[in-house]
Amino acid sequence: MTVLALTGGVGGAKLALGLARVLAPDQLVFVVNTGDDFEHFGLHISPDVDTLTYTLAEVANPATGWGRADESWHVMETLQRLGGETWFRLGDRDLALHLRRRSLFDQGMGLTAATAALANGLGIRHRILPMSDDPVRTQVQTPQGALAFQHYFVRDRCEPTALAFEFAGAESAKLNPAIPFDALQAVVICPSNPYVSVDPILAVPGMRAALQSAGCPIVAVSPIVGGAAIKGPTAKMMRELGVHATTLEVAKHYLSLATHFVVDEVDARSRDAVAALGLETTIAQTVMRTLDDRITLARAVLAFVL
Repeated sequence: MTVLALTGGVGGAKLALGLARVLAPDQLVFVVNTGDDFEHFGLHISPDVDTLTYTLAEVANPATGWGRADESWHVMETLQRLGGETWFRLGDRDLALHLRRRSLFDQGMGLTAATAALANGLGIRHRILPMSDDPVRTQVQTPQGALAFQHYFVRDRCEPTALAFEFAGAESAKLNPAIPFDALQAVVICPSNPYVSVDPILAVPGMRAALQSAGCPIVAVSPIVGGAAIKGPTAKMMRELGVHATTLEVAKHYLSLATHFVVDEVDARSRDAVAALGLETTIAQTVMRTLDDRITLARAVLAFVL
């Protein structure tokens, strides 16, 4: 059995950890969004890959879900005194990972091989696969013009109105050849932001077709609960795109790909409306506050499609 999980961001990483606790390393593969990646201080920053890496290694900051636990900030503090940019904060422990990735790149490794080396160094046995080794960069269209994703998300704190999202470089990116499409029994779309965490993955040429051709159930877990995002600005983005921030609208977004859909208990009344779209639908607690919540949701999702 092989389950493929598409993930990005903190919400996706939470379910990813639950899945990793339920399924063995030879049963589960993660494909991660790299549209958030950018160059900073001469280093390759891969926020979603790193969030998943730290989460699976159980060293993520429990308060934020991203970055390292027990972090220190001596480099950032000194950089600020020297007049450097500190809007994107890299903790001292986190910085070590980025420096190591840079050295692996300098040795000729691509992002997939470097990710595997870093994960191995942190004791992770499950495979973490970037969606592509080629650069794909999410651009946010705003009334003031296009913004690189991290400028919009971190520097500007998602305050600009998002009119649309574009994925620069996606048209020429090559699908990660390590993704085992021919051996899949299920695909799980984690409760990540559909527009900036999952859509960049699906924008890589061949990804959507390969998932559909796998002939297995594809289940999406709604990141919207009671009209709000479990984590992050998903609901704000949906409203600015002219879409109601509801689990039904998330289901519509995945309608051309997903076969199954998971609705939170809070939104149980929308189950019939989602099912009317033609999706097999179930209800589960999707808000994950504890490790037990993550494992319970993972078991519910897998029981639904396997």
